[in-house]
Amino acid sequence: MAKRLLRWTLAAMAAAFAACGYLYLRLPDVRVLRTENPAITAFMELRAREADQAGKKPQQIQRWVPYERISPSLKRAVLVAEDAAFFQHEGIDFDEMGKSFETNWKKGRLARGGSTITQQLAKNLYLSPSKNPVRKIEEFLIARRLEAELTKRRILEIYLNVIEWGDGIYGAEAAARAYFQTSAAAIGPDESALLAASIINPRRYSPGRPSNFLLRRQRLIRQRMGDVDPPAPTAVPGSVGGLL
Repeated sequence: MAKRLLRWTLAAMAAAFAACGYLYLRLPDVRVLRTENPAITAFMELRAREADQAGKKPQQIQRWVPYERISPSLKRAVLVAEDAAFFQHEGIDFDEMGKSFETNWKKGRLARGGSTITQQLAKNLYLSPSKNPVRKIEEFLIARRLEAELTKRRILEIYLNVIEWGDGIYGAEAAARAYFQTSAAAIGPDESALLAASIINPRRYSPGRPSNFLLRRQRLIRQRMGDVDPPAPTAVPGSVGGLL
C-alpha cells in the first residue's frame, strides 16, 4: 500500500511538473513591452466579442499617456486600493494571498481578491477573467515573467493605460476625460480616489454615477493616500494598508 501511494505521489508530481513546463513554454514573450505599447489586450477583445454577441457595436476609448503624464495622486490612489506592496513584491504578494484565502474561507465565498497589479496586468493583457486553476497558474507565471523583464515603473505605466474604467473606457487618460473632463495629468486626489475605488468593477460601480458603496470606498482610499507622491521605482514605499 505504501509503495503504491509513493508511486501515485511521484506520478502526480511528474504530471504537475510536466504541466507547468508546458504552460511555461506557451507563455507570451513580454520583452516586446519594454519598448512597445500594447495596441489591444485580451480583455478588450473579450469585451468586443461580448458586444458583438449582444448585437452592439464594440467601442474602445483609449489614449495612451506616458508615466510622467499621469497624476501622482492617481498613481497613489491605485496603489493604495489595489496593491499597497507593489514596489516590494516580485509579482506575487503571498501575504495578501494568505489573507484573502482566510477571508474567503471564513465567508464561504470569494469576498476578497489577492491579485497584485502585476497579476491583474497579466490577466488583462493575455488571459481571461476565468478563475479556473490552469488560468491562475498561467497568471502567476506571466506575472513573474513581467517582473523579470520590465521595471516596476513600466508595469505600472502599462497597467494604468489598459485597465477597464467603464464600458469601452480603457486607461487613465480616457477615464479622466470621460468622467471629469480633464487629463490624467491634472486629475486631483478626490477624483483619483473615486477612479481607484471603481477598479473592482467599473461597469457596476461607475465613477460617473457613484453609489453609496463607491463613495464610502472613495473616502477610505482618500484617507489612506495622504499627500505623499508615489514612491520612485527604486524606492521602498511607506507603509500603506491595502483595501478589500
